[in-house]
Amino acid sequence: MGLLILALWGCVPELTKNCADMTNSSSTYLGIVGGAAIGAVISWWIYNRQMKTTRAQDYLLQRIKKIEENNGKILSHIEQFTRYHNTVLQKIIHMNERILSLERKIESIAGKKG
Repeated sequence: MGLLILALWGCVPELTKNCADMTNSSSTYLGIVGGAAIGAVISWWIYNRQMKTTRAQDYLLQRIKKIEENNGKILSHIEQFTRYHNTVLQKIIHMNERILSLERKIESIAGKKG
C-alpha cells in the first residue's frame, strides 16, 4: 500500500529498482509526510507532558485549598480560645481587686480595734 502511494508521486529509487533518481515531487511529498509524522509525535508528547503537569498542579492546588481551610478553622478556634482566656483573666483580675479591697477593709477594722 505504501509503495503504491509513493509510486504515484514519482520515481522513488529507494523503493523501486528501475529508478535512477528520486524526483523532486516525491522528495517533497516524502519530506512533508515525514515532517508531519514527526511533528505529530512531538505535539502529542508535549500535550501529554502538559496534561500530566496540569493534573499534578490541580492536585497540589486542591491540597493547598484544603490546608488553608483547615488553617482557617484552627485560627477560628484559637481566636475563640483567646477571647475565652481574656474573659477568664478579666474575671480573675476583678476577683483579685475585690480580695485586695477586702484585705484593706479587714486591716482597717483590725487597726481600729487594736
